[in-house]
Amino acid sequence: MRSFFSKYKFFGVVLILLSAVIIYLFYNALQPKKMLPVFQPSMVSQELVDSTLHYKKKYHTIADFELINQNGDVITQKNYQGKIYVADFFFTTCPTICPIMTKNMVHIQTSILDDDNVLLLSHSVTPAIDSVPQLKKYAKEKGVIDKKWNLVTGDKKQIYELARKSYLAVKTDGDAGPYDMIHTENFILVDKERRIRGFYDGTNPEEIEKLLADLDILKTSYSE
Repeated sequence: MRSFFSKYKFFGVVLILLSAVIIYLFYNALQPKKMLPVFQPSMVSQELVDSTLHYKKKYHTIADFELINQNGDVITQKNYQGKIYVADFFFTTCPTICPIMTKNMVHIQTSILDDDNVLLLSHSVTPAIDSVPQLKKYAKEKGVIDKKWNLVTGDKKQIYELARKSYLAVKTDGDAGPYDMIHTENFILVDKERRIRGFYDGTNPEEIEKLLADLDILKTSYSE
């Protein structure tokens, strides 16, 4: 009897391992797929959304734009066509949250360096100050890689409308006076269809890690 069990011991171990693999595969197949929400204006706090969009419940996308980057190149939505990207709003002379945000954006840049499907886009909220040479100087100081990350300046009205009407990211229009401006810590995750898929506090390291995790979920949704 002992020799019988010894003879078939190997087959028993193989059968147990095979059963474990099958159970694992079935378990994974039955788990719900992780999906990110598609944010609409009606899903966001009304103070962050232009009043004309408060009750819009579907089909919200980032509007067309035409701005100038740190190299003096014209950047439009076509540069981001078919790409996932992370957007934010900053200014080069900001002494408070912007340096932290930029540091965290550099961290994201490092994480996506070899991924051709993901880019970054930072909009200056003081375009009169942030000229192309100023953006270029800032880009060199902070380690911006041109092929991954555009720092853009241009028409102030267009930038502010993008912030409030497209990215749903700021509490004011920045039009209360010559020294009023928008200021937000939000990082916004945008998918290949120009839809908002997430908002993150760009000053919070835990939120940055959540953004990177959500980015992986979003990328996976395009490979299935």
